[in-house]
Order: sequence, then C-alpha cells, then structure tokens
Amino acid sequence: MALTPKSFFEEKLTKGLTEDPSRASSIGAIYQFNITGDDGGSWTVDLTKTEGWITAGEADNAECTITMTSTDFTDMITGKLAGPQAFMQGKLKIAGNMALAMKLSNILG
Repeated sequence: MALTPKSFFEEKLTKGLTEDPSRASSIGAIYQFNITGDDGGSWTVDLTKTEGWITAGEADNAECTITMTSTDFTDMITGKLAGPQAFMQGKLKIAGNMALAMKLSNILG
C-alpha cells in the first residue's frame, strides 16, 4: 500500500511516537499540517501531550503551521525531497515559529 499523508499521520507517526514518547516531549509544541491535493487533509500534531498526539482537523492554538501538497509531503517523508530544499523551492510553506519547523525532522524522520 502506498504511503499517503493520512496513513503517515494516523499510522506511521502515531506508532513512532508511541514507541518513543521522548521524541514528542523533547519538542513540546503544537503543529498544524495542511496537506492539499489528492489524499490531503488537515492534522494537528500536539507534542505537548503524553499520548494521543495526532488528531484529524485543525488546531486553534498551533504554534507552527505547515502547508504542502500531498505529493510534496509524501516525497519529503520518504526522503525524495529535503525539507530545506522544499522550503527554498516554495513547496513547503511555514507560518508561525520557524524554529519549531526546524525541529520537525526529529519526528518526521
């Protein structure tokens, strides 16, 4: 089965954080991901919690919002597209705390 943003957030990332909750607690911030296009959607990743980090939908209190197309997001999490490269090419849009965006590699892989 192909990796989609939904399967990444709801399965792969959830599993990774469950196996190593210190990855969440080391960041301790709330992210909003807005993924556009086919298989897109919105997810909140709340790394201030001790479990139940990921929910579908938007957060009112996100400290950092990431917006990308589903294709670019999938390329980024599978290693085909580097985060800094995506940002420089305008494929990755960041609103809010830029320093928190830099920490995402700790949880996204």
